[in-house]
Amino acid sequence: MNDVIRPRRLGSTGIELTAIGLGCMQFAGRGPGGMVFAPMPQERVDAVVEAAVRAGIGWFDTAEGYGHSERALATALARAGVPPGGVRIATKWNPTGRTARSIPRTFPAREAALHGRRVDLFQIHEPYTSIGRVGPQLTAMARLLEEGRIGGVGVSNFGARRMERAAALLNGRLATNQVRISLLHRDIERNGVLAAARRLGITLIAWQPLAGGLLTGRFHDDPEALRRIRPLRRLALVTRRSVERTTPLVNELRKIGHAHGVSVAQTALNWLITAYGETVVAIPGATRPEQAAESAAAMSFRLTDRERAAIDDQCRGLT
Repeated sequence: MNDVIRPRRLGSTGIELTAIGLGCMQFAGRGPGGMVFAPMPQERVDAVVEAAVRAGIGWFDTAEGYGHSERALATALARAGVPPGGVRIATKWNPTGRTARSIPRTFPAREAALHGRRVDLFQIHEPYTSIGRVGPQLTAMARLLEEGRIGGVGVSNFGARRMERAAALLNGRLATNQVRISLLHRDIERNGVLAAARRLGITLIAWQPLAGGLLTGRFHDDPEALRRIRPLRRLALVTRRSVERTTPLVNELRKIGHAHGVSVAQTALNWLITAYGETVVAIPGATRPEQAAESAAAMSFRLTDRERAAIDDQCRGLT
């Protein structure tokens, strides 16, 4: 694939990431992620991962808290013939009911689940369910970094102040903050997270970059598809009201995408990975091989300033 959007550096590390990675919550099996997505057989996971790699996606984001996701990803990479180090892997420590002492104790289980593949980015999954303080957790993460067992340290869903404190505790080595960002979720522009990330050289990883499928146009084309998605997704994002409210935006994405020969989803993803410069990368998920390939192709063109402005106009009142 001819990538117009080139790889970008992961925070202050020497690691490079493609602007689009693949989120692997869909590979959860019957774990917690299975409450949001139907379980995928390993053969489907294999096909999705192989399609992603072939299309040019160079990294995958998984988590301990996703249940079977890490093992399913590692199995699929092996079956696709991807050697260790052939792609970058990000995973997360689950803080639920734990303190920092569990990080060194449980990290070998992450390595085992990934079949010995290197953890290029190790993240605190989110800051709300830990029974311990974040400072010692970051210190434990830093120790793994100093030992050369991981390539970088990241956090998830940290606000600007907490992210700044984390960066200070790590002496400027905080690589990433994974937060919700999409055309419909642009809080980073107002809450200081984007400004702080740029100032500190931290990469923001956009989760749910297609707003749970709302920015694919699927539900606008087929409103009956709302009946076929799992209840948690409807509660979170995709409702009949949200489809109605976003119709003008999706129509604009469709029109602009048509000019480039790309889909609504590709247009939305391209906006996301270009609007904020090199600070933001995105991790759309995929349940079918063609979805992974489609996401990868969002790196193969570039919206004009006028097109981005037209999209921004349609976002007014939605974010």
